[in-house]
Amino acid sequence: MSMIRDLRAVVRPSRVSLRKDSGSVYDTTRDPSTPSAVVDCAVYRDGARIETPKPLTPHEAMRVVRRDGGFVWIGLHEPTEAEFSGIASEFGLHPLAVEDAVQAHQRPKLERYDDSLFTVFKTIHYVEHDRLTANSEVVETGEVMCFTGRDFFITVRHGGQGSLRALRHRLQDDPELLAKGPSAVLHAIADHVVDGYIAVADAVQDDIDEVETEVFSPGRRGGVSRGVDSAGIYQLKREVLEFKRAVSPLLRPMQLLSERPMRLVDPDIQKYFRDVADHLARVQEQVLGFDELLNSILQANLAQASVAQNEDMRKITSWAAIIAVPTMVCGVYGMNFDYMPETHWKFGYPVIMSVTVAICLGIHRTLKRNGWL
Repeated sequence: MSMIRDLRAVVRPSRVSLRKDSGSVYDTTRDPSTPSAVVDCAVYRDGARIETPKPLTPHEAMRVVRRDGGFVWIGLHEPTEAEFSGIASEFGLHPLAVEDAVQAHQRPKLERYDDSLFTVFKTIHYVEHDRLTANSEVVETGEVMCFTGRDFFITVRHGGQGSLRALRHRLQDDPELLAKGPSAVLHAIADHVVDGYIAVADAVQDDIDEVETEVFSPGRRGGVSRGVDSAGIYQLKREVLEFKRAVSPLLRPMQLLSERPMRLVDPDIQKYFRDVADHLARVQEQVLGFDELLNSILQANLAQASVAQNEDMRKITSWAAIIAVPTMVCGVYGMNFDYMPETHWKFGYPVIMSVTVAICLGIHRTLKRNGWL
């Protein structure tokens, strides 16, 4: 199964326009020039894809499966309610699951219905950026929703990331695995999604290491570094929270798939979900650690800013105290009274200036010795 874990994301595929069967119940109001929501539809028997002269509609594919055996795998991308209603009727999908699949923005979960399993995965894509700012996007999320039945497997994908084309091709190159049926595809998708989490976690770790270095690097002043400030750290924390929302809720469904016998999951496949759950648990620990570490970094950054401001205020206060001496002397001798002492004395000016400078130097030395300057 190691080859499944080596899958890498590929470029988002273009949707394939399929002709509708005249006897089906699919949406017929869509403009024929508009691409269909169906990305791919194929029948698999004994681990091999059944080649047909023309692309099959879901209705035709299911008719072939019911007649000759095997299972159908249908991939859709952001279908409308009208587009998906026909497929839902054909395969007997539960209305609540259909509603979730069309509307998207669902929490990762596993729901069991009479004849199918409904699984929601959050896909995570790392967004490359030159430096972290208050508006940086670090992770981009999408969704893959899976309907697993006895003789069908339906994926509904939302978002620009998380293409399954490469995964489908890789599975087609492993007939022995694909012969296990729809549950093998479910495991492959789960493993593929969690492998994506691991890659994103490593990239986010690099970002956090860079932020940590910037915050604690020598010579920083006022909590501001070359590329990261408090707003950038907070933005990274928000992105980590988005990552956490994708990872944490999925752990329980993976544990259920690995521990609880299910008639729609092949026993030979079920044990491999344990490996997926273990990897997911490790990613969850990483994400929780990211959150706590960013809290500490943010607090340290604010504390450094506060300390730097206090140091600046001490310096300002120190210089104000020094300047107060000549200001007072000049203010006294600027009052222009006729009978002021030393005003007509020959050495009055140099004496007063010398005393003023001596007092200022004494104050400066005292403040510097106490660490205020």
